[in-house]
Amino acid sequence: MKTKYIIPLLAISFITFSCGNDENKTITDKASISVKVKAVNDNSKSSFITTSGTIQAVKSANLSTRMMGYVTNTPVNVGDKVKQGQLLVVINNSDLQAKLSQVNASINEANAAFTNAEKDYNRYKNLFAENSASQKEFDDMTAHYNMAKARLEGAKQMKNEVDAQFTYANIRAPFDGVVTGRFVKNGDMANPGMPLIALEAPGNFEVIAMVPESNISEIISGSEVNVLVKSINKTVKGKVTEVSSSAKNTGGQFLVKVALEKTDASILSGMFVTAQFSQETQEKTNAVLIPVEALVTKGQLSGVYTVSESNTALLRWLRLGRTFGDQIEVLSGLNANESYIISADGKLYNGVKVTIQ
Repeated sequence: MKTKYIIPLLAISFITFSCGNDENKTITDKASISVKVKAVNDNSKSSFITTSGTIQAVKSANLSTRMMGYVTNTPVNVGDKVKQGQLLVVINNSDLQAKLSQVNASINEANAAFTNAEKDYNRYKNLFAENSASQKEFDDMTAHYNMAKARLEGAKQMKNEVDAQFTYANIRAPFDGVVTGRFVKNGDMANPGMPLIALEAPGNFEVIAMVPESNISEIISGSEVNVLVKSINKTVKGKVTEVSSSAKNTGGQFLVKVALEKTDASILSGMFVTAQFSQETQEKTNAVLIPVEALVTKGQLSGVYTVSESNTALLRWLRLGRTFGDQIEVLSGLNANESYIISADGKLYNGVKVTIQ
């Protein structure tokens, strides 16, 4: 009778023990996290300088006027394409119209006086040649002729002055381009030097970057530059076209211009970029660089996870240097030829078991 119950109990114990082993095995498998690692020496690169900048059109202008008056017409809007010489802004010029009428009348009067003086001069010139007029009479007529000629020239120059003022009353496009800003509307008062219309020629862009004095001597005009346009996540090639030799008016930062190559990327003026300049004047160096996304930050501390000899995750704190695009320089805490974890299938922490893929 007792033997009958012993066999089922042994079976139940065996099943329970087997289930326990499966459960322990599952727990062990779950505790091990699959990770990907990368060697530091894979990131060895030549030294370069990174700085922020903005994109602007190579050909652009803020149009203003030298006269004061009410705006009577603004036939363009932001985004309009315009041709060179096209009318953009009209300022009230009734006073100029009146002045122009006066100048034209003065020209007509001076022209009539000059024509009459010229005839008298030629007549007395012939008489003087025939000894029929005295020297004084000929000299008086020559002076009268020269004064009439000068008055006519003065009247013509006054008309040129009025015509020049009309160019500040009728603002026209200095080149083919696109209107990027309109700062006045009909009825506004235009003042000398006040921006009225912003215009730029699209398709040809450059980067304006500010470089600190510690690096400006390492940037050479004509050197190639990689420009990362952050908003569209595109990298465009460029070339240094201008390196400022003074930071007097830029707060200790030196202005550098980089001409961008033609590209199909949707680049617009005002976009922020990161420019990478190669240090052409120095020898190549092997910098310890790691991706910024691999960093683990806690407060003001930054580090990366490495794999210990016992295949566990080990958080190592680092001292970091300059940022180069999407990578950052490691000054201490991680040596060349060491590996670090770049991704994991689970949450990493100190001591967790890891399996390298």
